[in-house]
Amino acid sequence: MKYQILQEIHSPEDVRALAPEQLPLLASEIRAFLIEHVTRNGGHLASNLGIVETTIAIHRVFHSPHDHIIFDVGHQSYVHKILTGRAEAFSSLRTNGGLSGFTRRSESEHDPFGAGHASTSLSAALGMAEADAAANSDAYTVCVVGDGAFTGGMVHEALNNIHSNRKLVIILNENEMSISQNNGRFAEHLSVLRASEGYHDIKNNTRTALSRLPLIGNALIDGVREAKKTVKNLLYHSNYFENLGLYYLGPADGNDPQTVETLLRVAKESGQSVLVHLKTQKGKGWEPSEKAPDVFHAIPPGRYTQPEAERHEDALSYSEVFGRTLLRFMQERNDLRVITAAMTNGTGLRCVAQSKPEALYDVGIAEEHAITFGAGLAAGGLHPIAAIYSSFLQRSYDNLIHDVALQSLPMTLCIDRAGYNEDDGATHHGIFDVAMLSQIPGTEICQPMSYDSLRCFLEQSFDAGCLFAIRYPKGAPNEALYARFIAHTAPTAPLKADFMPIAQEKSVLIVTYGRIAEEAVRAEETLEVLGISCGVLLMERLTPYAARAEEIRMHVTPATRAIVFLEEGIYTGGASMILSDLLRESCEEASIRTAVLAIRNPFASSEQGRRMIDTAGLDAGSIVDTVCRILQ
Repeated sequence: MKYQILQEIHSPEDVRALAPEQLPLLASEIRAFLIEHVTRNGGHLASNLGIVETTIAIHRVFHSPHDHIIFDVGHQSYVHKILTGRAEAFSSLRTNGGLSGFTRRSESEHDPFGAGHASTSLSAALGMAEADAAANSDAYTVCVVGDGAFTGGMVHEALNNIHSNRKLVIILNENEMSISQNNGRFAEHLSVLRASEGYHDIKNNTRTALSRLPLIGNALIDGVREAKKTVKNLLYHSNYFENLGLYYLGPADGNDPQTVETLLRVAKESGQSVLVHLKTQKGKGWEPSEKAPDVFHAIPPGRYTQPEAERHEDALSYSEVFGRTLLRFMQERNDLRVITAAMTNGTGLRCVAQSKPEALYDVGIAEEHAITFGAGLAAGGLHPIAAIYSSFLQRSYDNLIHDVALQSLPMTLCIDRAGYNEDDGATHHGIFDVAMLSQIPGTEICQPMSYDSLRCFLEQSFDAGCLFAIRYPKGAPNEALYARFIAHTAPTAPLKADFMPIAQEKSVLIVTYGRIAEEAVRAEETLEVLGISCGVLLMERLTPYAARAEEIRMHVTPATRAIVFLEEGIYTGGASMILSDLLRESCEEASIRTAVLAIRNPFASSEQGRRMIDTAGLDAGSIVDTVCRILQ
């Protein structure tokens, strides 16, 4: 059989029923299973390969779903999904209607808290532990946090609020960088000692014996504890977690199943809040990912299952062109500084990191800090460029208002992954940023449709003297589509038409921006076949909205019967809603019908085989149906 043990695992009970000698084979089979499915479907590979033994041990010691197991980000939860009855659905991983690439409450009772962003898990775990304490529940909450998440401030805010007597076990999975100061031979020896069952047996027996001594027993226990702490501090210092009142276990080898299981049982029996510090090898078990865990952190579908001769390097993307263009400008100007929140590679800034490392700040998973830090740079006379994914930008909304816009400080905001992101799902959809930024006075918002436009907007932003946002999707522009618009309009025009406005009067105008314009053009072609003359207006510069509304009105002719606004963003407060309202106020022809097609249910999940724009009703067919309805 291909998976001798794994095929018999359908729930955590099956994992607990295994004999200890069976665990290495189970771990090996899980790694083979992960490599098989993730290289085909894409997803986070290296981190999941590294946490196999730890996840097995968690499910042998704790009882999900009664005990709550929370994974930070959720991208390291694949093994957890496999062990909780979802292995058979793994072929649908990261596909519409299939398994999420992250934890999701609606997917399984074994996912008590969903996440797609880092550093949230400990706050949620503390909340669940407090809720259990209030209900006198005997359930444990286990929180698995990668070391990278500790660069986010929320983790430390949560640590500052933990009571020492909660049924809370925090597993620090260190797989990339060292956090603890516990280095050296003594720390290594203590780690081995603490991981042994005999050590804890002796410790517990001693505590029990001392507690039975009348009058002086408890005082002796406290004295021994303080003496031990004093000696330990003299030899290798206390650590951050112990200073916060947590019972600290580790560091230990997180890829040694017996060690992890022993430490987790000790943590469970301790009767207090515990931090178990494990060190795991990211990418363990597969040579390519062991050699380059950063490359295999997240991989695209099919990239590593194609024959060698068919593989090719990815084409240029908006992110890569942004990084290369910014580097050129940084070599010409000394005042430019770029900030990223742990996404140097993802936002295309690898070339900047290599060529001008002194001008790039990777602040870790701390988007709020990134924006306010940038505001400080601006106040000091430099020009900050913050490159952040759209869905991560949500965390810094207050900072954008309070620290940047309110003080009229200049900043370039490069918003990556704008629009729907099908693979990652709802947690990563970049559909809120336009509505968010539209409410901030004095903010410029642009959506380039070509690399030339991206370069132009980037250069303009440096001297605009305001918060200047440039948003773009994952991938590359549709150059052929863009050429269709600039053939009839000046390339620098904020509003472009795919028709000659004077020579061709249209009964329907579709106003849009971004890659969703492809659907507008398809709808236009269908409407023309139906005998309805239609034209598409494409915005690359969204603000100021009053100016855009006036430019749209200039395309309105006596033949115009309807205007449809199309947006790959949320409806409420979005660009389409604002423009539609402005146009209704200024348009003299009351007979002109208007409609707004935007995302009305931002948390919707798509069905299998359907795109998100189909689910949201933004596809060409829905546009045609809307036009036909309002023209009746």
